[in-house]
Amino acid sequence: MSEKAGLTHINASGEAHMVDIGDKAETVRVATAEGHVRMAPETLALIHAGNAKKGDVIGTARLAGIMAAKQTSNLIPLCHPLMLTKVSVDIAEDCALPGLRVTATAKLTGKTGVEMEALTAVSVACLTIYDMAKAADKAMEIGGVRLLEKSGGKSGDFRHPEHGK
Repeated sequence: MSEKAGLTHINASGEAHMVDIGDKAETVRVATAEGHVRMAPETLALIHAGNAKKGDVIGTARLAGIMAAKQTSNLIPLCHPLMLTKVSVDIAEDCALPGLRVTATAKLTGKTGVEMEALTAVSVACLTIYDMAKAADKAMEIGGVRLLEKSGGKSGDFRHPEHGK
């Protein structure tokens, strides 16, 4: 496999390596990701009422997601450490799941994208929701983690085909 095949972290010998971004131009880069935690309606009501044993599920998950985005390079081996200028994590009730839908946006001006930071924020926020509510519902399901959109950089803009439908 090579970079020609689209895998930028694999060299011609098939070895993983960190991409050299030294010669890339700095641009404003933004990425938004989403995921969800499906749960029993009673668990959602418990969280909404603020009665979870461990405390404020949504507030804690929001902070965990923000902290996770800032630690992405420590968690994902080939990610560059980034100076993020913004990370937001929004958590909303979705009665159709039923459960909580998590959306995270990461932003910076730099030489590499922030997709992994947005995805990491969503993933850890979802895991935190599970951790804080598992006493009430061990059957919760985490899913739908995906990049919704990204802008900036050489590869241009991306919008998930199902985003906005």
